[in-house]
Amino acid sequence: MGVPDAMRAVRITQHGGPEVLEDTEVAVPAPQAGEVLVRVGAVALNNTDLWTREGAYGRPDDPKALSGWRGPIDFPRIQGADVAGRVAAVGTGVTGSLVGRRVVVDPAIYDATGPDAHPVGLMGSERDGGYAQYVTAPVERVHDVTESPLTDDQLATLPTAYGTALGMIERGRLRTGETALVSGASGGVGLALVQIARARGARVLAVSSGSKIDGVRAAGAHDVIDRAEDIPAQVRSAAPEGIDVVLDVVAGELVGEGLPLLREGGRWVIAGALGGYDVTFDVRRLYLHNTQVIGSSMHTPEHFGILMDLARRAEVQPVVAATFPLDRAAAAQRELSRREHVGKIVMHP
Repeated sequence: MGVPDAMRAVRITQHGGPEVLEDTEVAVPAPQAGEVLVRVGAVALNNTDLWTREGAYGRPDDPKALSGWRGPIDFPRIQGADVAGRVAAVGTGVTGSLVGRRVVVDPAIYDATGPDAHPVGLMGSERDGGYAQYVTAPVERVHDVTESPLTDDQLATLPTAYGTALGMIERGRLRTGETALVSGASGGVGLALVQIARARGARVLAVSSGSKIDGVRAAGAHDVIDRAEDIPAQVRSAAPEGIDVVLDVVAGELVGEGLPLLREGGRWVIAGALGGYDVTFDVRRLYLHNTQVIGSSMHTPEHFGILMDLARRAEVQPVVAATFPLDRAAAAQRELSRREHVGKIVMHP
């Protein structure tokens, strides 16, 4: 089937609330040299979508400045980092055998070409993303998962949430037999952390609350810490020997309260600030115990390759909480911001 000239897309032309999401018709992008055109089968939502739309990332010189993921947004911008679909066309220099293959797109824009490159941009923020019927991507960022038993919806949940989770686990050097504490465990990244840490052979303690606790336990948590109660006291009771690695997407007060829970040589990995970015802790707990606080932003190309191998073998089973059509993107983002779900929200262009 040929590629049409026009497509539906949801984009933002300014920062603001869900009302700035614009459902419109735009030209189908043409793949440039070294790129492929992907027909989007499913696109998953992330907190990154909300923060980019709101301009909530700040800048190093001005934490309160309106900014996209890594700087000013070049409006208009089609949102959406997480894409699963099929290759519809290729640009010059790309083999035509990719056409028709089912793929997942690595949404990161890297600072170098090597396996340990750092992400410095993101599809849906620094380039157009998957809130659309078609999206382009560099061929080296497109991973063939045709043989995976996972659905398009499940595959679409992987790039940002599971990529971020795998990056945290790799940078935190989590090993078999260690004890991990996962904050925000019912969210997309949190649930991915629980699943991957469990698959690694770690003992997993997860922080959640209310009706979400059963879903977090079903994802593989050995013990669930109730966020509504005294978290440090519960952790000390569940893991009296201490925690080896904290995998934290919440930050805020949890860092200062929780740092004494680390064992000698423990690692606290932070990849989010849902609980607040202004953090205070007793630095003596850091240097006297040889512990580390590690920042982790998404994944490296090597990490993403490991994730795609897990997807091909279905060694993780992503949880899809809800699906929406593309023209209800604002409703989908509102649902995401309520944080009442367990798993990921997916849209169908």
